[in-house]
Amino acid sequence: MRYKRVMLKLSGEALAGENKYGIDDSKVQTLAKMIAEIYKLGIELAVVIGGGNYWRGRTNPHMDRVTADQIGMLATTMNAMTVADAVGKLNVECRVLNAISMPTISEPYIQKKAVRYLENKIVLFFAGGTGSPFFSTDSGAALRAAEINADVMLKATQVDGVYDKDPNEFPDARRYTEISLRDVMSQGLAVVDATAAALCNDNNIPLIVFSIKDPNNVIRILKGENLGTLVLP
Repeated sequence: MRYKRVMLKLSGEALAGENKYGIDDSKVQTLAKMIAEIYKLGIELAVVIGGGNYWRGRTNPHMDRVTADQIGMLATTMNAMTVADAVGKLNVECRVLNAISMPTISEPYIQKKAVRYLENKIVLFFAGGTGSPFFSTDSGAALRAAEINADVMLKATQVDGVYDKDPNEFPDARRYTEISLRDVMSQGLAVVDATAAALCNDNNIPLIVFSIKDPNNVIRILKGENLGTLVLP
């Protein structure tokens, strides 16, 4: 396989379907089957799922940012539990490791335990972001990728890679097949936030941005196909 240990970052919207809110069970089942296929390839897999299908608190001008981000951490926990449950029903052993304390429903995140689980081919779902406000789930995924020494971070989006400008607004937008994280940061391209980019860059973690509209894209990338945009540290 192209990579041994992989961090997969999914948006909460990937679970929401056409309604763009809450959970669409057909989407959950599709993602669960995709994760099971990755597991069958023998890849050590960690997954971070955003919470945007439930909550985008930072857009609420009436709420304290700390409270809003804490609610977002709860949303990521709900999504992690949802997909982990579906994956478990496919006879794939998995665990939800949480950055915030919820001992009755998830295990606390401990780096050495996480690595040991991965070495034993247990799929991990990291919930709760970084456990602190003011950090995005992209930053949380990049942090965990560094801590588990992931070979790559795959970021699933609604577009098929990184463009020089918004392809939804500009028909002449050009997609990069490869770009450096330094150029991403200097050009202000909407790939990941500055914290996530710095974490990947400083820890030599390549990033692949691709479209999740076809869930098979993940398998194709892991088998060696060049899809989306490779963002190099």
